[in-house]
Amino acid sequence: MMLQYFKKSKPSEEILPKEEQQKRYKKLKWQIFISSTIGYGIYYVCRLSLNAVKKPIVDGGFLTESELGIIGSALFFSYAFGKFINGFLADHSNIKRFMSVGLLISALANLAMGFSSTFLFFAICWGVNGWVQSMGAPSSIVGLSRWFKDSERGSFYGFWSTSHNIGEAITYISTAIIASYFGWQWGFRAAAFVGIIGALIVAFFFHDTPESNGLESLNTDFKKNQGSTFKLQKSVLKNPYVWVLALSSAFMYISRYAVNSWGPYYFETAKGYTLTQANSLIAISAICGILGTASSGYISDKFFNGHRNFPALLYGIMNTVSLSLFLLCPQIWWIDVLSMVIFGLAIGALICYLGGLMAIDITSKKASGAALGVVGIMSYLAAGIQDIASGYLIESNKTIINNETVYNFDSITFFWIGSAIISTLLALFVWKKT
Repeated sequence: MMLQYFKKSKPSEEILPKEEQQKRYKKLKWQIFISSTIGYGIYYVCRLSLNAVKKPIVDGGFLTESELGIIGSALFFSYAFGKFINGFLADHSNIKRFMSVGLLISALANLAMGFSSTFLFFAICWGVNGWVQSMGAPSSIVGLSRWFKDSERGSFYGFWSTSHNIGEAITYISTAIIASYFGWQWGFRAAAFVGIIGALIVAFFFHDTPESNGLESLNTDFKKNQGSTFKLQKSVLKNPYVWVLALSSAFMYISRYAVNSWGPYYFETAKGYTLTQANSLIAISAICGILGTASSGYISDKFFNGHRNFPALLYGIMNTVSLSLFLLCPQIWWIDVLSMVIFGLAIGALICYLGGLMAIDITSKKASGAALGVVGIMSYLAAGIQDIASGYLIESNKTIINNETVYNFDSITFFWIGSAIISTLLALFVWKKT
């Protein structure tokens, strides 16, 4: 019964007349784009709530840095396998139902965490959250593949990818303010409320397939007889370039989630900022990420004839520079702001290129979910390892001197910057394919 509920919609028995098709297509296309962008942005509100309140949780004696690292990794590991499996399932699914149900369960997981503080309960809820979080991106990507033509894909993919930046900015600003005034538990409760609203938006305005709405297939890959979807998904698994991109994305995700997961904590402990100030600095990277992500597809389509190789290299270098400013410079406000501006622009674009678009470009659009799944599992396994490693390195390198906690961040500096460099070098191996 559950499988039947999520099954891809059957084509409508009646195809609309040609003159009506264009009008309906334009209306539904924009509903797809706007609802998936807002919906996936709210997915991130429910995903990052924990990151914004780590310091108050540690200061209150509820959990340690290592425990928070394990809890954070529970989301990343379940998300990694979920994104791989759900990526394949999304190609066969009713994406409207798939995406809205995932967001609803994510909101409920956040709500539950707002009423507890035990390690095991947090780990279980955050692991469940990770799995249902993995239903969001594949649904959105499959929706873009089904509803947008080849000539539009890069630009709209780039604009859609700003959704995570929007979600990050909302989280790091609003969650921090709410937690500062009402306590860290309300950070989770507020995220849950926003998540429920997002689930309703997706349920009403996201759509499954053009064919089920009386329209003809729009993407050329869905018109060609390329073989079964399962066969095309298998070809994705055999494509070595997809796996190289996945590995490059994995190292990029280490640096991405190092800042997202531990950036506020680092700003508070290493540089002495307050909870609100630290989260506001991370929010700057999220806001700048909107520009980086939104422009990435357009830049590669407009100025590089659809090739992503050179801009990916440029943004990879920017990522390394930003982390160096962030970790190696002392507390100087404008330098910290500059590091987050560069980081946001770079990561925003790299999430678009390495995190999905480059893999989708070199595979069939009928297997977009599978391509995203391969990249996703590698990326989030790496993000999970990062969260455990970062939490352990931070806790194991702190000492108590005269009743004051002193931190040594040399280990994570090497870890985070090194990952950014490796990611950039790996992307060069697919230069001729992308």
